[in-house]
Amino acid sequence: MANIISDETIEYVSILAKLELSEKEKEQAKRDMGRMLDYFDKLNELNTEGIEPMSHIFPVSNVFREDEVENGDQRDEMLANAPKAKDGSFQVPRTVE
Repeated sequence: MANIISDETIEYVSILAKLELSEKEKEQAKRDMGRMLDYFDKLNELNTEGIEPMSHIFPVSNVFREDEVENGDQRDEMLANAPKAKDGSFQVPRTVE
């Protein structure tokens, strides 16, 4: 394990994550973080020259469409179903004092 995580690093990360770790949990976190960093080092050894970066393993295309109004202005029809309406809007009971 080439990456040694210090107690100060674990303390700092736990403060940032708002975690209260016991001493046993801190030791486990140090080992886990060290293993993760070792794995990253191993991945850095791979030859990725000529490999295009990707965000998904499957080809993903843009699924967005233009935002077009299909049902038009039906305010009066919707307000006809409301128990109470006021100034073209639904009127609801007050929930905050």
